[in-house]
Amino acid sequence: MAHAYTPGLKVTSRALVRRQRRLPLPGETLVDKGQRVKGDDIVARTALPGNVTTVNVGGLLGVPPEDVPSLMTRTAGQEVKKDEVMALSKGFLGLFKSEVKAPVAGTIENVSSITGQVILRESPEPVQVDAYIEGTVSEVIPREGVVVEAEASLVQGIFGVGGEVRGELKMIVDSPDKVVTASDVNADCRDKVLVGGSLVRYDAIESALANRARAIVAGGIEDATLRKFLGYDIGVAITGSEKKSLTIIATEGFGEMRMARRTFDLLKSLEGRMASVNGATQIRAGVIRPEVIVPTEDGHGEATQSHVEGGLALGIPVRIIRQPHFGEIGKVSGLPVELQEIETEARCRVLEVELENGQRVLLPRANVEIIEG
Repeated sequence: MAHAYTPGLKVTSRALVRRQRRLPLPGETLVDKGQRVKGDDIVARTALPGNVTTVNVGGLLGVPPEDVPSLMTRTAGQEVKKDEVMALSKGFLGLFKSEVKAPVAGTIENVSSITGQVILRESPEPVQVDAYIEGTVSEVIPREGVVVEAEASLVQGIFGVGGEVRGELKMIVDSPDKVVTASDVNADCRDKVLVGGSLVRYDAIESALANRARAIVAGGIEDATLRKFLGYDIGVAITGSEKKSLTIIATEGFGEMRMARRTFDLLKSLEGRMASVNGATQIRAGVIRPEVIVPTEDGHGEATQSHVEGGLALGIPVRIIRQPHFGEIGKVSGLPVELQEIETEARCRVLEVELENGQRVLLPRANVEIIEG
């Protein structure tokens, strides 16, 4: 057997990227198929129904439920302002009248003569979806959203936190081995996507927040740093919805891990270009990878397709994802067909990897991840 499927990350200077932009509930699309859009263009919008507030008008006025409709100063379908009188009792001989004020601004949705209660619905909350990446609308999903397509450089990471952001790429280190500290982040980093080296320390994150950077991309991050940044431990749920103003992506893993040279060099070549970044990650079924997308400037020519679609093959770049040699990069130099015994005395399919320092190691095929490009 010459090939075996192994999941991997994409690190490529030119790929066809398609992203679906969908509303959480039916609404309207604002663009047409074939239209060019920028990342911050709104492509679809809708409105989430407002919160419901129930007011026991009958009880507050001290009247039977069937009398409530006749005592309302506003009827179903009409709007009321907060603290506006919406019901008024007749009182005694025109005196001693009681009133009920609206606890919130909204629309009267229902007045019940059975329960004596009035239902108020607050104003709907507008929801807009942007294009996220600069490209062309390749598909319109009526009332739901669109698909945006672009030829772009794509870098996927191992883990990330924070949602979608956009900003110019800015290198803050000159080597993929360098640890990012607070001194590397300054006022010039405002609204930028920062690219670091082997590790981002917490003081650098604090400085990035203070200088209003959009995102940090580095080789690794320590678990303690991540916990301090978020205020809690990351579980097994999908990340990306954290209420933080900074998105962080680790391209290699946890701890101090030198960013892969090809990843660092690609990001460096794109410095000054507008990037779309998303830290959303899911490592279980339905894998979601954090990503950095930079649309090509010319927009012409065919995007390159991954050369590893068939799985493992000689010369394919891989990352080792288990000890020993965890996090190291190399290329496949051998694919023995026969099952071989490993240190645990189990027999499995193996491969030979030539590391960047020239050393050759024999590993179970499950211990590597393809770096697609």
